[in-house]
Amino acid sequence: MAYDKFTILRSTAVPLPTENVDTDQIIPARFLKATEREGFGDNLFRDWRYDVEGNPKKDFVLNDPTYSGKILLAGKNFGSGSSREHAVWAIYDYGFRCVVSSFFADIFKNNCLNIGVLPVTVSAEFADKLFAAIQADPKTEIEVNLPEQKVKLLTTGEFESFDINEYKKDNMQNGFDDIDYLLNMSSEIDAFAASR
Repeated sequence: MAYDKFTILRSTAVPLPTENVDTDQIIPARFLKATEREGFGDNLFRDWRYDVEGNPKKDFVLNDPTYSGKILLAGKNFGSGSSREHAVWAIYDYGFRCVVSSFFADIFKNNCLNIGVLPVTVSAEFADKLFAAIQADPKTEIEVNLPEQKVKLLTTGEFESFDINEYKKDNMQNGFDDIDYLLNMSSEIDAFAASR
């Protein structure tokens, strides 16, 4: 399933400094019955966003109109726990295109890259600077430049570089998942098959 191309993203960010956020907190298991990728954003952080009667909890950051944007600034060890893809589907469906953290669980990070959410790993020190800047001014913008592999705090110009697998980088820039990548090469595959 193709997703939005990612090159350069300039956006405000939503700060979630909580550490060790696991995939069951991102999308509770009771919402994993669907197999389509749409609709999961409604239940992103469901138990943190809503009370048992379904009313929004005013003290949770996604319910605070002060914060918005396409970047989720997350605490250390984001996406730990089970390997459910639904967690990333929920993040993407909600409207986030990038998650910045000082550490990601490996399986979660790979799921992000397969689904079209860019996981950007920065140092703990740089993450702290981003959190401080956003909390001081929620309109602060961050630039995530995938071609240059840099994340920049636009108010100060401070930046850090980040690593990404070249294959996944190319796919993100083209909006391809693994199947789209192969379909894009279909003429070359056919030509190779015909030559054998």
